[in-house]
Amino acid sequence: MINIKLPDGSVKEYEKNIKVEDVTRDISEGLLRVSMGAVVNGDIKGLEEEIEEDSDFRVVKFDDIEGKKIFWHTTSHLMAYAVQELFKDAKFAIGPATDRGFYYDIDIDHRFVPEDLEKIEKKMYELAKKDFKMERIEISRNEAIEYFKERNQDYKVEIIEDLDEDEKITMYKMGDFVDLCKGPHLKSTKQIKAIKLTSIAGAYWRGDSDNKMLQRIYGISFPKKKDLEEELKRQEEAERRDHRKIGKQLGLFTMHEEGPGFPFFHPNGMVLRNTILDWWRNVLLENGYGEIQTPIILNEDLWHRSGHWDHYKDNMYFTKIDEEDYAIKPMNCPGSVLVFGSDQHSYRDLPIRLAEYGIVHRHELSGALHGLFRVRTFTQDDAHVYCLPNQIKDEVFKMIDLADYLYSTFGFKYKVELSTRPDDFMGDIESWNYAEESLENALKERNIEYEINPKDGAFYGPKIDFHIEDAAGRTWQCGTIQLDFQLPKNFELEYVDENGEKQRPIMLHRALLGSVERFLGILIEHFAGNFPLWINPEQIRIIPVSDKYKEFADKLSARLQKEGFRVKVDSRSEQVGYKIRQAQLKKANYMLVVGENEEQSGKLQVRRRDGQEIKNVEIEVFINKLKEEKDQKMIDSNIQ
Repeated sequence: MINIKLPDGSVKEYEKNIKVEDVTRDISEGLLRVSMGAVVNGDIKGLEEEIEEDSDFRVVKFDDIEGKKIFWHTTSHLMAYAVQELFKDAKFAIGPATDRGFYYDIDIDHRFVPEDLEKIEKKMYELAKKDFKMERIEISRNEAIEYFKERNQDYKVEIIEDLDEDEKITMYKMGDFVDLCKGPHLKSTKQIKAIKLTSIAGAYWRGDSDNKMLQRIYGISFPKKKDLEEELKRQEEAERRDHRKIGKQLGLFTMHEEGPGFPFFHPNGMVLRNTILDWWRNVLLENGYGEIQTPIILNEDLWHRSGHWDHYKDNMYFTKIDEEDYAIKPMNCPGSVLVFGSDQHSYRDLPIRLAEYGIVHRHELSGALHGLFRVRTFTQDDAHVYCLPNQIKDEVFKMIDLADYLYSTFGFKYKVELSTRPDDFMGDIESWNYAEESLENALKERNIEYEINPKDGAFYGPKIDFHIEDAAGRTWQCGTIQLDFQLPKNFELEYVDENGEKQRPIMLHRALLGSVERFLGILIEHFAGNFPLWINPEQIRIIPVSDKYKEFADKLSARLQKEGFRVKVDSRSEQVGYKIRQAQLKKANYMLVVGENEEQSGKLQVRRRDGQEIKNVEIEVFINKLKEEKDQKMIDSNIQ
């Protein structure tokens, strides 16, 4: 017999090898009807899979991210089945679920076009209605290789040959389509009621440009047609907010093939970036942080001691200096550790809070690069706090308060996850258990709602992750607080306690903007480029109605700039209406059209970015309102 622990803490006893479906049915027939599968001891399983040991058990529906992964993974197989039916010579590579749907990489001489997607969609609907059961097949390594060789599926053969010889091989059968796959999957294809194949892209096999370019078909699917309609509307809104388009439109940043994954920030982008970072630097100073700067390149020995060489090497860049091996840092923490360790410390000195705007480099596959969201170099608002064991809770509280202040300043809602020990971890289980318990107790004491994100901690410690929600309802993983017992041990960090004995400090990692680049991308899409006054690169645009009033416009500009505002005068020989439209495209907060009335009366006609006009505003009143809006970091206009 095995014990199954449910989310409410209750425990049920079942025969060993009971199916997920049967446990779910025992809980509730209604729950089974909407179930996609379950999370069992942190692993996602389909309804047909068996449970062999005592387990924590949580049923997942489509609304859960794990449920979506099961649903979309099955739909990727359905798409491959449809492609196989329509294009007999297709060779299949991989077809995973993603955070936003699914894709499949396909090798075929035929060049897919949008019309092909319509045909594939139609075939997918036909197949889904046949109610194919997803049959799980366990097979030996040699049998699997022979099976796919006979069918000319070279990529599947290569995947199998790269697996460990003793690894269990599983395949899933859907009608006449059989795919190499670990699962999990839906029980049946009839649950797939709404499908949209969204785009075609190129992707190198295994992300290596030395390999063949495959064709990648992206798609999305849902259990109900109305859900698909809503998703397509969200995608239209996301397209309107795309930070890459807005970034180019506003002169914030560009990407170039000379440096794939390395963003180029333009003057307006640097204004936006520096305004936020300067403000945040002052916030940290007020909260007891000292700022440091550490080198970008450090020697190989350091990365062995930190654990990155064994746990993160594939994501790092390397170089040689004086015939010795060095690495470009993927994380800032080892540099901070060296700063702390360079001095002797008493328990009276702790906590010591060290902040750094550290530039890091991480190797990302070319197919994963995406504007500012996924880059190969970025700046982290990193901080490392070295403290006593009895200071952990208070320091975590302070970090949570900082996160709340940061996200609320920009109008973000957020939710919290506790990410626990991954499979590839450093250190001992006891330290990990203590670290996880410390973070969880801090969240509970603050009455903060949170979800457990199993096995997603850093290799050196568990973490609290902040997921912010933007104006379009999308969520983004942003900030993190991590508790680390490993680096202080590896680098032999010490402080002298009240008894004169040497002790090991606790280390907390903290990044709340996270990647500065990614945070800027999120901000651009959150506001759709319509930034609050205090961070907007162009706050005011003055438009003289003719050359006769350029001098007045320049004097007004100088006055506003002296008060600390960013102003541009558009004195081009263009129609006023055209210049107003141009200012709106550049998303200036306020436009001032000036002519004879304004020059003589000293009163302004203020046009807000949303098109609303406020007439006869005294210049001093306008300036005071601007100052209030800027100083209070208002999100909406203060000029009514």
